[in-house]
Amino acid sequence: MEHKNPPANGRILSVDALRGFAVMGIVLLHNIEHFNFYSFPETASPLLANLDQHLWDLLFFLFSGKAYAIFALLFGFTFYLQSHNCEKRGTDFRNRYMWRLVLLLGFGFINASFFPGEILVLYALLGFVLVPVRHLADKTVAWIAAFLMLQPLEWGKVAYALIHPEANPQQMIFSLADVYPQLGGNSFWEMVKVNFVTGQLASLNWAWCYGRVFQTASLFMFGMLLGRKGLFRPTDGNHAQVTRFWLHTCLYALPCAVLLYFLKDFIYTQIENPFLEATMQTIWNSWYNLAFMLVIVSGFLLLYWANKGKVMQLLVPYGKMSLTDYVTQSIVGSFLYFGYGLELHRHLGTTASLLVGIAFFLLQLLFAHWWFRHFKRGPLETIWHRLTWIGAKKA
Repeated sequence: MEHKNPPANGRILSVDALRGFAVMGIVLLHNIEHFNFYSFPETASPLLANLDQHLWDLLFFLFSGKAYAIFALLFGFTFYLQSHNCEKRGTDFRNRYMWRLVLLLGFGFINASFFPGEILVLYALLGFVLVPVRHLADKTVAWIAAFLMLQPLEWGKVAYALIHPEANPQQMIFSLADVYPQLGGNSFWEMVKVNFVTGQLASLNWAWCYGRVFQTASLFMFGMLLGRKGLFRPTDGNHAQVTRFWLHTCLYALPCAVLLYFLKDFIYTQIENPFLEATMQTIWNSWYNLAFMLVIVSGFLLLYWANKGKVMQLLVPYGKMSLTDYVTQSIVGSFLYFGYGLELHRHLGTTASLLVGIAFFLLQLLFAHWWFRHFKRGPLETIWHRLTWIGAKKA
């Protein structure tokens, strides 16, 4: 199958910068959450407590559910690029891609040992959905992705709740609260063991129960479609078409995000059944996060292209080593906040934790700029690339 506007050789710097922006948001959010260890000191100052609350709300408003959605969209786009480049060389990327997902699963297991809430395992498992749809027509893939984005499982729950209005089945079998004693304890190995098993099960359980599985699979497919259409790389031939697409996306997504945001509390207050309310929250929040994410992506890309990346290009090296950024922030973050390390969860509220997150992000950013003066790929990206193409004549 051929598609218009195939990407030219070379990296798309605006996409690298966008990925870097998403990782930055994740790093800041994870720091104020103490890497899913919701243990905070009491704040004696009313002023500081008020500031903590406002910063918490702001960070969640900007990045919660949106940064991961950007990651998922770009994951699908990266699959398209790699698959398309292989097709141009006359090879099939399918087997290499599936092996690549197995490798990603390994990175996810390492990351899960330090952070009870990581996403690489989920992405590695869901990444297989792109294999059977990779050669389907654009419209077919779009319909499948749209169906998944509608959250079909949640609508099944809605039907169940309407038929059984008194029902309130337990959805979370595993809870992150089950790992808190080990996160606050002083044993490194106990922390690793509970994160690797219970923490990861809780993370996957949450993703299944709260719409992340269907939304992520959908975004993988939409990212692949955007790649097929050449909508992440404006060229002399399609610049007007690409910018018009993202401008229209922003103009449609912005009022949708505003409407979904201001209506959600009203919708929730009209529902008495707690199971039905939780289900509607999952559906509504996934749609709201999608709309807000599209505003962020379109605004970021349009601004990048309009200013030729004058400032935003600073995020390019950071985005090029997103796997390294993500895994190292978990390792360092666990040491900073958990009991086996510095136990900063006992001393830092939201404001102080945000400052730590900003400092850590800047250190990672400086390291990325230094690294790419000497190397082609990030540290973990190099390992992932070499293992992906092991045994190949030319990587």
